[in-house]
Amino acid sequence: MDKPKYRSALIVGTGPGLSASLARLFARNGLTIDLAARQTDKLSALAKETGAAVHTCNAADPGDVAALFGALDAAGRTPDVVVYNASNRVRAPFVDLVPDDVKRAIEISAFGAFLVSQQAVKRMLPKQHGAVLLSGATAGVKGFALSATFAMGKFALRGLAQSMARELSPKGIHVAHFVIDGGIRSAARPVPTDRPDSLLDPDAIAETYWAVLQQHRSAWSWEVEVRPWVENF
Repeated sequence: MDKPKYRSALIVGTGPGLSASLARLFARNGLTIDLAARQTDKLSALAKETGAAVHTCNAADPGDVAALFGALDAAGRTPDVVVYNASNRVRAPFVDLVPDDVKRAIEISAFGAFLVSQQAVKRMLPKQHGAVLLSGATAGVKGFALSATFAMGKFALRGLAQSMARELSPKGIHVAHFVIDGGIRSAARPVPTDRPDSLLDPDAIAETYWAVLQQHRSAWSWEVEVRPWVENF
């Protein structure tokens, strides 16, 4: 059974966690890597390690996103895999939320995903080939107290993914949404010694993304949920 073949990946919202793990895994599997973020000053080591090109982009700005894809086209680096990993949250009591902060958070978590996905899909449709991977969270399936902005953004992202998958899968474009149900381990957030593997390993999450990318089109997943083994369902 033939597996899909991908050549280049764009990761939007790149940081030191999951995005970095994805960049390393994709590079090891032979993909050309492009990294985009609002702040790129801390991406030089990752770019050197993966051979990636780095781009400054505000994913919630239509002009920035269009310019990013235009630059990739001009450089012959139009991606056939796009990962949207940008999000924003404002944690506060509901009555204390500042409307401008809420708007900004939703723009980054959901509207930016729409902008990036639209530019990507415009380029994938003529070839009937490509994949758009959207990073969600527990907040996309249940809203928590003091987290209205994150819930709104992630619910919108999940709805976007579901709608895109229904429309675009029959046209050869694999759209998948990942529910990251738990905290992700990092240098700043180590796993407690008394609860081994109680935080998600970003490298393990990346392997799940890669497994979805390798799915045969007769059995595509539009949504995958990952959680630590100790997490209550």
